[in-house]
Amino acid sequence: MAVLTAFNLTKSFGEDVILEDVSFEIQKGEHIGLVGVNGSGKTTLFKLLNGEYIPDRGGFSCARETRVGYMEQHVCRDLEKKAFDEVMTVFASLLETEREIERLTEEIASSPNDLNALILRQSELNDRFIAEGGLTCRSRARSTLLGLGFTEAQIEMPIGVLSGGQKAKLQLAKMLLSDANLLLLDEPTNHLDISSVEWLEDFLKNYSGAYIVISHDRYFLDAVTARTFEIEGTRLSDYKGGYSRSRKLKEEDRLSRERVYENTKREIKRIEGIIEQQRRFNQERNYVTIASKQKQIERLAATLDKPEEEPDPIRFRFRASQRGGNDVLWAEGLGISFGGPTLFRNVDLEIKRGEKVFLIGPNGCGKTSLLKILLGIYAPTAGTFDYGVGIDVGYYDQAQGNLDDTKTVINEIWDLHPTMTQTEVRSALAVFLFRGEEVFKPISGLSGGERARVLLLKLMLSKANFLILDEPTNHLDISSLEALEDALLGYDGTLLVVSHDRYLINKLATKIYVLSPDGAALYRGNYDEYLEAREKEAERRKAEEEPTPKEEAKNAYRQKKENAAEIRRQRAALRRCEQAVEAAELELERLNALLSDPDTASDYERTMELTAQIAAVREELDGQMEEWETLNIWLEENDRE
Repeated sequence: MAVLTAFNLTKSFGEDVILEDVSFEIQKGEHIGLVGVNGSGKTTLFKLLNGEYIPDRGGFSCARETRVGYMEQHVCRDLEKKAFDEVMTVFASLLETEREIERLTEEIASSPNDLNALILRQSELNDRFIAEGGLTCRSRARSTLLGLGFTEAQIEMPIGVLSGGQKAKLQLAKMLLSDANLLLLDEPTNHLDISSVEWLEDFLKNYSGAYIVISHDRYFLDAVTARTFEIEGTRLSDYKGGYSRSRKLKEEDRLSRERVYENTKREIKRIEGIIEQQRRFNQERNYVTIASKQKQIERLAATLDKPEEEPDPIRFRFRASQRGGNDVLWAEGLGISFGGPTLFRNVDLEIKRGEKVFLIGPNGCGKTSLLKILLGIYAPTAGTFDYGVGIDVGYYDQAQGNLDDTKTVINEIWDLHPTMTQTEVRSALAVFLFRGEEVFKPISGLSGGERARVLLLKLMLSKANFLILDEPTNHLDISSLEALEDALLGYDGTLLVVSHDRYLINKLATKIYVLSPDGAALYRGNYDEYLEAREKEAERRKAEEEPTPKEEAKNAYRQKKENAAEIRRQRAALRRCEQAVEAAELELERLNALLSDPDTASDYERTMELTAQIAAVREELDGQMEEWETLNIWLEENDRE
């Protein structure tokens, strides 16, 4: 069953057509990736589906039960707001109802002329507030945050002090509490470290609703999607499978359309030969055949759809200026602190010529600080390091400095390498996707991704034989990531890279260091091999921690006794709860009977007193009923007697 159907969606801004005739259906529970170059219209499509933008033409419809949740790239703009208060914005209408009830209570207390109308309005709002979950919304918000890994202290912290991963979890908490069953996730992995992305992957894999996710993280897309939308040239293409599968299908589709195009051209040429032959016969009946064949050509020509030609391969290789020694870098016992607790210690590194080494670890563990020690920017508080003979170091800083905004792209490169020909400079720029007139763009007008590509090219052309790259994939879209991968694959020097891009790590890494406060653990191979080694370590630790048969029997006996005691406690709690419910119901009957008494109705103060007592008893009854339900569920699951 389709939860959302889009038909001929078209959106322009001024003369720029962003989306044109976009149509698709999303079925219940489908997990879809949305890809395309930066600026292709991915976020625009989300804002159309979210109702923030109005389409110029076309539209979409949702099933009756569809509830859309939107997770934006840039969220939590009020950094002073507490995490809990941000999540409670989901219940804005309930909180407004609560404030209205409080206002009415104050107004009623002043004995106005329209007292009965105010009491009736208060009663209606109170009933609606309870029915829509107003009594439990705060506890639900707190439970959801705790379930997502927040501590009680973090729940009360300002958003500004939370990590990128925690901010992303805040948005997920809001969507969970909104009961959305179609999620629109715009770059949810931005600013997340690998462990946070893995948590998000597990969440989405087990999510029963539908979602569309925009991401440049190809490893993530392969893990959490089974269908791929691609926006290219204002149009949307639809492929089965995750990102990697969609690339194969796209290439197969291009080759198929190419074959159809060539076959159609051959058929037209064959028919043209028949027409030429018929003309030579120069008989009346031949002209009838010629007219028929000409119409056939016209029909075939109308179906001709020439596929876009694949760009010519760029023939440019990045080479180190010198080979350098076999030992590139070694470090022993490195540690650093900044006047407080030690950030990390006991870090040992060994990097050989030609290795492609990746450094990973959670945000804030000190990866950039370690690179700055190796570059001589920071002095270590412990340990030593040294470089081998003939090692030239090139550094890519994720802060993206060192560009001249007064220059064009081509001059930024050519001025540094005046001995290169224009063809060589343009070929090098083309490797990093600056083609045609794009080479004349001013540096000042480049996006973050474009600036990153220029800096990476400058670094590759420096001919350093040891490149240290700090988050080189930040700001890059998928096509730029693939260009960077190809450039680094062809590079004959040595790499040390800090990155959270697991697809890049998988494609390039020969070994991985995982940084922690107590050192850097070494894993040989790529990211998949690292995961396999990590799983084996976990299994080994589990096997070492498993109790012996004698201990198991002893633990089982102890657990059985504890379970029996807990069941007795829960049964007693259930009995007390049932008694409290019964007492509250009797009290409600008594109070309602008093309120219905004509003598009471004429006594304003007595009426107000009884109304307040009834509200308090109802709240107590609701709480007891909720506890009774929880106890019943627990006993059904645990009491087998």
